[in-house]
Amino acid sequence: MVSATARLPEQAQLDGEAINDWILLLQRERGGMPLALLRKACALAAEVEHQVLHNALAVADVLHDLEMDDETLAAAVLHLTHQAPPAEALEAEYSKAVADMLADLEKIGALAELHVGMSLEGVEEHTENLRRMLLTIAEDVRVVVIILAERLHWLRLLKQADSETQRLAALETRDLHAPLANRLGIWRVKWELEDFILRYLEPAEYQRIAKSLDGRRAEREGYIQDVIDLLAAKCAEAGIAAEIAGRPKHIYSIWKKMKRKQCDIDGIFDLLAVRVVVDTVAECYMVLGFVHGFWRYIPGEFDDYIATPKGNMYRSLHTAVIGPEDKPLEVQIRTHEMHEHAERGVAAHWAYKENRGPDAEFQRRLLWMRHWLELKEEAAESDFIERFKSEFEPEQVYVLTPQGKVIELPSGATPLDFAYAIHSDVGHRCRGAKVDGRIVTLTQALQSGVTVEVLTVKEGGPSRDWLSPHLGYLKTSRARNRVRQWFRQQDYDQHLAIGKASLEREIERLGLERLDLHQIAQRFNFKKGDDLLAAIGSGEVSPVQVANSLGKRVKPGQRTPSQEPTEIPPRMGARRPGRRGKAAKLSSAVVLEGVGDLMYSMARCCKPVPYDPITGFITRGRGVTVHRDDCTVLRKLAEDDASRLIRADWSEQEASELYPVDILVSAGDRRGLLRDISSILSNEDVDVLGVASQSNRKRDLAEFRFTVEVGGMGQLSRVLDKIAQLPDVMAVRRRV
Repeated sequence: MVSATARLPEQAQLDGEAINDWILLLQRERGGMPLALLRKACALAAEVEHQVLHNALAVADVLHDLEMDDETLAAAVLHLTHQAPPAEALEAEYSKAVADMLADLEKIGALAELHVGMSLEGVEEHTENLRRMLLTIAEDVRVVVIILAERLHWLRLLKQADSETQRLAALETRDLHAPLANRLGIWRVKWELEDFILRYLEPAEYQRIAKSLDGRRAEREGYIQDVIDLLAAKCAEAGIAAEIAGRPKHIYSIWKKMKRKQCDIDGIFDLLAVRVVVDTVAECYMVLGFVHGFWRYIPGEFDDYIATPKGNMYRSLHTAVIGPEDKPLEVQIRTHEMHEHAERGVAAHWAYKENRGPDAEFQRRLLWMRHWLELKEEAAESDFIERFKSEFEPEQVYVLTPQGKVIELPSGATPLDFAYAIHSDVGHRCRGAKVDGRIVTLTQALQSGVTVEVLTVKEGGPSRDWLSPHLGYLKTSRARNRVRQWFRQQDYDQHLAIGKASLEREIERLGLERLDLHQIAQRFNFKKGDDLLAAIGSGEVSPVQVANSLGKRVKPGQRTPSQEPTEIPPRMGARRPGRRGKAAKLSSAVVLEGVGDLMYSMARCCKPVPYDPITGFITRGRGVTVHRDDCTVLRKLAEDDASRLIRADWSEQEASELYPVDILVSAGDRRGLLRDISSILSNEDVDVLGVASQSNRKRDLAEFRFTVEVGGMGQLSRVLDKIAQLPDVMAVRRRV
């Protein structure tokens, strides 16, 4: 347990000399290690009220007992006295780590008023999400340790407070702080927090158990040390390298076990316990023999979890014996591998005692935090914290409703996702949002710890734009499904009309030929074309999906094998894999049937893009030129030399080539329009090969033609979507 030491001077004697003596005492206990940052923080806080300063130093004293570093102690003093210098000077005067810790503590401070532990609906999920939010916000594990030290000191101060204040503090500690200490493996803090919980919630039970315990805690710790010495000597004599540790069971744990076993304290045999960790399973049973040879075991209290592991694969030997002075003693024996699995694997203490479902990434994040606490000195001298931040980009964010409820969402979730997480009807009627009181766009990614307020209308429904993955309105599949469900519930005829218009607009915009709806409908598992159109109108199928499937179908009127040449060289033209219409090695992009490894290039006249319907034309000395089926140049060529046309199709494999296309944009003539369009193209990593513009001053209109390179129809559709969202843009489509 982290005991309240006598190092700290009394509040009435708290002057500069007393603080200096205290810091010198801490330095001596650390082997002379200087505490320059703590000294600087104390000097800055010297003028604050004595009560505030005394509390800050007491928390730093707890952190010293936990062997935390100078940065942590300084951050605690600056945070609790509110004496940190301005942000721009903080990092220079102290360190980046101190600045980051204070920033995180400031964020978490906003959560201090949250009401937890009360009899609210869904309180268990709420408090679990609140714990996770704290661990997500605190990128540096030392922030959580400071919070736990603050809580421990506060509970110590409440010994003389009224019972209602004690009860509320204990409830909050039980639901939030004790589980955090447990998960991070800060056992000493956890034990004292839990003892305070019982002391304030069940004072009569606490006093009864405390009086029943034989001797003071220090005496019990001495008893355990004697047991450890005896076992260590026996193991050394047998040549067994054993790590032995123990502790007296704390009062809260005794009370919980009494409740679970429905017995009095006389029925608890592990009030005193030691754990022996050895190298092999054989040594586990040898040590068990030593224990049973020294002391008489208690019948019914031996469990062999090595031969018969628990359901969570926990393995260990547990036995209870009548130890020295006729006191019951529990002994646990396991290998290092078993111990590691019990502490950090799926059988981890907190995982099965709190009954929390599996969450691999979250447990891995905790593992790193616990490693830091165990290897503080080594970690402080390395880039451990920075590696932790880079590797553990959180997969979830935890945000608050205006009422203080914590909502868990995937990382990257938007205010619209939040609205649908509250209720489907709230999502449907959402038209805006505030984050921490400021209006934000519905596409802004949320951060952990923020408070989100949804702005709604009385009546209304979702927009189809919300389903577009390119526009970034929705991250969660739950929200997208709710939007699709809303559209499915609308009238079928309305869906049919909307779907038809959407598909025609997409086909025209992408410059595709009309498609056989019945054939495409079967590919999407619909009986007829109208059902496919209705699915597009309801949002179940995207028109982009349908348009992209055009190039993958077997096209009517395909060239027959007799029209294909029988004698064609296996390779023609250069082997340059370049871009912008240059000849490319036959790869995964295009399949030319009837020939082998043949060079091809994309025609500049029609600029085909996956998955346009295409045909190959065998040139003289330049390989095969790939045209769109509806290319006017190809039609003229076919009239003169039909035998040189070969069947071509897009491969099902991913292609890495880029294809030139022309994009036409019609818009109201305004300043900055070209810059806005160019910005979208740049953000989408689209190269611009050429730009032509024309302005109509009388009608205040502007037309642009961009020749760009895209990786396929999906990227082209995404670019067209984003350009269409720009102010004053009236039409945007592919030119063919």
